[in-house]
Parts: sequence; structure tokens; C-alpha cells
Amino acid sequence: MSPNKEELAASEVGRLIAADKVQGTEVYGRGGESLGKIENVMIDKPSGKVAYAVMSFGGILGMGKDRHALPWGVLTYDPSLGGYVMNIDRERLEGAPAYSDSPDFNWEDNDWGRRLHEYYDVPPTWR
Repeated sequence: MSPNKEELAASEVGRLIAADKVQGTEVYGRGGESLGKIENVMIDKPSGKVAYAVMSFGGILGMGKDRHALPWGVLTYDPSLGGYVMNIDRERLEGAPAYSDSPDFNWEDNDWGRRLHEYYDVPPTWR
């Protein structure tokens, strides 16, 4: 029997968190400045590991937001902030390899994935 939503919320302690609780979580830069919010997580089906967090930032009233895929390895949860921290500033984030919001975007493009992980200097999840 699967846990219901109340059971998941009550059990959100320690190392585990439900994916829907990650969505909307703030992401901070190394200086503590807010960079954006996690909109979604992309999970590698074969390994079960989180591969990417899709973060939105910028825009006004939800319009004109930029979105970036962040390799999960660049994020560290900080309980005192109640959000994730990455060792990057806004300018470096803005220069990161982007992805398309198009439904045809190929998340499994190895060249794009390799460039993204090299940019952030973290090993890919598929290793």
C-alpha cells in the first residue's frame, strides 16, 4: 500500500523528501542571494538517481522567466535556509548551457549533458 500525502509530509525527515516537496524550493548562490526556484526534477529511470533540477529565475509576475537545468550534484541542501545552495553567482548561471522548453527537447542528448556537467564541473549521474 502506498503512503498517502499526509504520511509523506509527516515522514519528510532526515535524508528523504518527496519530489513534489522539492518543487518550489528556493535556490541560493554562494553569497546567500536567491537565484530562483526549483520547478521540477528529472530522474534517471534506470539508476533511480535525480539527474537534473529545472530551476526558474528572473521574470516579473511569472512572465519572462529563464529556466536552466542544473546537474543535481551542484546543489547542497542547507537546512538553515530551507533551500538548496550552489557555489555559483548569477552571472555564471546566466552563461550556463540552456535548454529548450520545446516538448521536442532531447534530455538524453549526451553532448548537451556532457557540456552541462563540464560547465558546472560535476560528474554526470550516468557514471
